[in-house]
Amino acid sequence: MMISANQMLLHRKALWDLLCLKLLCSTESHLLKKRDAFYQNTFLIQLLINHTKPEPMCLCADPIPFTGKSIWGFAVEAVEGVLLDLSEDVSSWQPGDQIVISSTDYSMYQAEEFTLLPCPECNKYQVKIKEKPLYIHMGDIVDGVDMRAEVGVLTRNILIQGEMEKDCYGDNQCQFFNYDTFGGHIKILRNFTSVHLSNVELKHMGQQVMGSYPVHFHLCGDVDEVGGYNPATYVEGISIHHSFSRCVTVHATNGLLIKDTIGYDALGHCFFLEDGIEQRNTLYHNLGLVTKPGTLLPTDRNNTMCTNIRDKVYGNYIPNPATDCMAVSTFWIANPKNNLINNAAGGSQDTGIWYVFHKMSTGESHGLYPDTKSELTPLGIFYNNRAHSNFKAGLFIDKGVKTTNASAEDPREYLCLNNNARFRPHVDADPKKPRVAALIDRLISFKNNDHGAWVRGGDIIIQNSGFSDNGIGLTFASDGSFPKDEGSSQEVSESLFIGESRNYGFLGGQNKYWGTGGVDNKTRTLPRNRTFPIRGFQIYDGPIRLTKSTFKNFMPTPDRFTSAIGFLMKNNWQLTPRNNISFLKFGANVSLKAFFGQPGPWFEDGDLDGDKNSIFHDVDGSVSGYNDTYIARVDNYLIRHPDCINMTEWNGVICSGRYAQIYVQTWIPANLIMSIVRDEYYSKPFTLRGINQKATYQQYQPVVMLQKGYTIHWNGQAPQTTFFYLVNFDKGDWIRVGLCYPTNTVFQVRSQLVKNQTSNVEEFQAVSSIQELEKNRSAGRFFFDNSTGLLFLFLQAKHSRDGHSYCSSQGCERVQILATVQSNATSNCMAKAYPKYAKAPTATIPMPTKTTAPCKTCGASRTVFTSDPHVVYLPVQIQSLTKEEIKEGAVESFISVNGTKFAFQKVGLFLVVIDACTGTVKENLYFSQDDLEQLEKYLRNKVPQRSIVLLASRGYIANFGNLPEELRILGTAKAAYLQNKGSIAFSGFKGRFKPSWTKLFTSPAGSGLGLLERYIPLQLEDYGCSRASTNKRKDMDLLTKALKMY
Repeated sequence: MMISANQMLLHRKALWDLLCLKLLCSTESHLLKKRDAFYQNTFLIQLLINHTKPEPMCLCADPIPFTGKSIWGFAVEAVEGVLLDLSEDVSSWQPGDQIVISSTDYSMYQAEEFTLLPCPECNKYQVKIKEKPLYIHMGDIVDGVDMRAEVGVLTRNILIQGEMEKDCYGDNQCQFFNYDTFGGHIKILRNFTSVHLSNVELKHMGQQVMGSYPVHFHLCGDVDEVGGYNPATYVEGISIHHSFSRCVTVHATNGLLIKDTIGYDALGHCFFLEDGIEQRNTLYHNLGLVTKPGTLLPTDRNNTMCTNIRDKVYGNYIPNPATDCMAVSTFWIANPKNNLINNAAGGSQDTGIWYVFHKMSTGESHGLYPDTKSELTPLGIFYNNRAHSNFKAGLFIDKGVKTTNASAEDPREYLCLNNNARFRPHVDADPKKPRVAALIDRLISFKNNDHGAWVRGGDIIIQNSGFSDNGIGLTFASDGSFPKDEGSSQEVSESLFIGESRNYGFLGGQNKYWGTGGVDNKTRTLPRNRTFPIRGFQIYDGPIRLTKSTFKNFMPTPDRFTSAIGFLMKNNWQLTPRNNISFLKFGANVSLKAFFGQPGPWFEDGDLDGDKNSIFHDVDGSVSGYNDTYIARVDNYLIRHPDCINMTEWNGVICSGRYAQIYVQTWIPANLIMSIVRDEYYSKPFTLRGINQKATYQQYQPVVMLQKGYTIHWNGQAPQTTFFYLVNFDKGDWIRVGLCYPTNTVFQVRSQLVKNQTSNVEEFQAVSSIQELEKNRSAGRFFFDNSTGLLFLFLQAKHSRDGHSYCSSQGCERVQILATVQSNATSNCMAKAYPKYAKAPTATIPMPTKTTAPCKTCGASRTVFTSDPHVVYLPVQIQSLTKEEIKEGAVESFISVNGTKFAFQKVGLFLVVIDACTGTVKENLYFSQDDLEQLEKYLRNKVPQRSIVLLASRGYIANFGNLPEELRILGTAKAAYLQNKGSIAFSGFKGRFKPSWTKLFTSPAGSGLGLLERYIPLQLEDYGCSRASTNKRKDMDLLTKALKMY
């Protein structure tokens, strides 16, 4: 059996890596020439640790000579044979080296280790492995998203390892581990002369003891030019594997460069920034995979560890694993002012990359350094990182850690997970200064069980990213919703969302769920379980903006709903109508563009306030086909009018109009259920239970259609104090409200402007009739109708609103009602209010005509999202048809190149020739059964050098003649047997180089191949292009910037 890695991923590293290899080859050629002998005499440092004296070993290290090798590449699915085609020159990898190939499925435990064998027939991109792979490892771009597996070489000539006992012993948490976890550790302390660690292998290092890690920079302060170090301190090319505690720990250390380092099979957070004050550190082109739970911190622990380790909680408190623990991450970033470029998080028990926010410095740093205000600190560089095979999330930006010791008031353990932090970056971390948008540029996130990315806070921009096969692709939990960080927002653009790709997965390695896919009904691994509602983009809070993005392959099954756009389930908060969606493109296999849920599994009753208020603005009609409309849940009559269009499959409704929110806050009593009724639909009350029935005051936030009348009723005694905040009202916007109170209630009504403090207080005056009230909506009046028990007033905005601010530029406009209630009777006036105040429903803005013309500017501008962005890829599709498929009604056989389709209708073979240096189609030709000899001659004599050759078939072809030999010259491993095949498809290359993407596909008689999609790199130097790709290496520019910017 052969493993083939179809396409090179690390061309993004090639310039740097090739230069490095040239230098090493010229300066240490004697080591390279004697590599086999040198390997036999590998330098081994065996660390003998006495458990009774666990003092730290301190090492001040100088650069360590090494023979130089590529650190990690990428591979593909297992096919016939034992060869791996990798993504860059790996000719320095040697027989006997150990490599690891990451999982490309939901479970990180499909990562596998292999031993390299001698391979004289291999080219510089190939290696041969000894063991047989147990799992499929993808090595291709699938449906436009780069899912190629990472391949890391673990072996180094210098090996430092701990001496291990056969079993766990002593007080080493043996209740959780059945093996020895007491290894060696390297600890670097402050005021060292010089530390540059490179190209060393660390195995069985670290301990389940605080402070004992494979590589630990401990309270070192500034270790770059700021601290007087030139050259700056770095860790480069280290292989850390089978670690018993973390990989690289950065503790109160700033300006460290961690580069080209592998962290594999580690307990606890792998690349770990510890106390929340670490800044200016740069992690460049590192690989972390198989990050397992550990015991040291609550955030390291799994469910069992969390509930059983209780020595630091207060009293008899039993930790809640979901909220206190279960956060172990491959990259644990405790301060946003750090740089992540070209890293891969290839599998963690919980999260790949987690940005967590400390309210203050913690641990040994507490009190020694000024607080860094990490929540307010602008994000460093985030560029071209990837995360997959994580259970909780690929990328997680949210939450903090508890910064107080356990006590009776809060019995939880110090540094447990805490839901008290919100990322809101501002200039100089000063909330009085302008916001600074955090930019997530180029994230590849796939095969994560729960979330591809969960992002809370504002302002945050995600762009040029690809999400595929996640339970939920991307969730924005914005912090710009009332009453949080006013004016902030989140945006995603130029991105691709795939619901279910052709990476079908493979059972095993702790993959639990297996079922039928929605697109092609093939069995596949599944996130969560068979019924979990898959969503591409999930809306929560707001305001958010989703624009210029593409969605593919969101098809429900009888077991589950699968939608391109969805909402947070069981949401008790709110959603703003300022959530804007525009310029979206949906593929043919998207049957649920949006879904609002329905009662049943996962959604439960769907009756929480946020569930009911689900809404977004379809700015250009690219979702619904109706320009400038709003899409909401079908049973929300606060936002309807008679011309609205029901979308039954979505459980939604499309309406024109203008919408805003009222934020209603009630005091005494605080546990009321509020019913709000629009006068035009009085038989359809909208019931809100509030956020927390146990709170000291209650909050409700319905979305309302502007320029309409509403009444509000309660399930108990009317509140003594009620506040109405005008949320997302523009100047002049208004609604009329009538609140139910007992007769003889005494009122004091006032309007207020709130900005840091209450100002511009204006007392409302009582009037004697509803007609007098309606004469002037802005006059500050109220009318109490004793016959119905309704207190009427207008809520009208007097000031303009800027940008994403939900309040006016002068402050938040609110109305306060103080009611002296004489009765404790239930205040529900609906029976008396209607039909007296009923009105016929009307539209304030007419429904637009449905758009039928296709949107040429919709969707992401690119179709391929890879981790080597400087490489140009050409998307091609090949649709061959068998005679049986033709009889069944299949019509179209074609070859498509970069969206241009070349179709053919006759039985025979179809050929497309493309210039591999420019991507230009040079020829497209049809050959019948009788013309195959001409095809052979054409391939042999007329196809130019440096050409991509694509071939498709239609119908039954009895005799292929000498074509297999011509295809061998173009890239097949041997002359293929093509007789009695149902159909064939081929991608090959004419030239002196044999790319890994060349491949022949055949199907047995009676079976078809389906639509084949390939992504072929252009302008490669190996092709012999006179003008090889010179695309700017943004990653290298950003690395240079990161090392100089401070």
